[in-house]
Amino acid sequence: MHLAQLNISLPVAPLTSPRLARFVAALEPVNALADAAPGFVWRLQTEDGDATAIRGFGDDRLIINMSVWTSIEALGDFVFQGLHREILARRREWFPRMREASQVLWWVPEGHRPTVAEAEVRLDHLRVHGPSAFAFTFRSPFPAPDAAEVPRNDDWFCPA
Repeated sequence: MHLAQLNISLPVAPLTSPRLARFVAALEPVNALADAAPGFVWRLQTEDGDATAIRGFGDDRLIINMSVWTSIEALGDFVFQGLHREILARRREWFPRMREASQVLWWVPEGHRPTVAEAEVRLDHLRVHGPSAFAFTFRSPFPAPDAAEVPRNDDWFCPA
């Protein structure tokens, strides 16, 4: 099993604005570090090398970041160290705190690349039901299930 993660953010201004220039300038180096990080498997991106043009959640202003890692430890090592940690510490300059959960983690079979629609289901489930094996957070992690317990890629569902 691998770990999928999604986080969404609503910028305080358009990405082309001077107010977000430092954030935008950090995208390429942070993405390059992620790509080379131990445990990194995949990240959502366009031909431009990032996901800032990908839309979802019914709001064209949202920025989506989604990736897959070999473990929660590998993801945590990347998120909470180095340049990514520095950018994370400054996030309130560029993104206001969201009222609802804006990040979700879930286990996927090796080789699966989650879709934005799948991530929407996971985040919505977390918002409604709180952390569970279906959708969880760094603060409330769940262990990886046996591969036999996970629905096939084309059978994703939202448990009640």
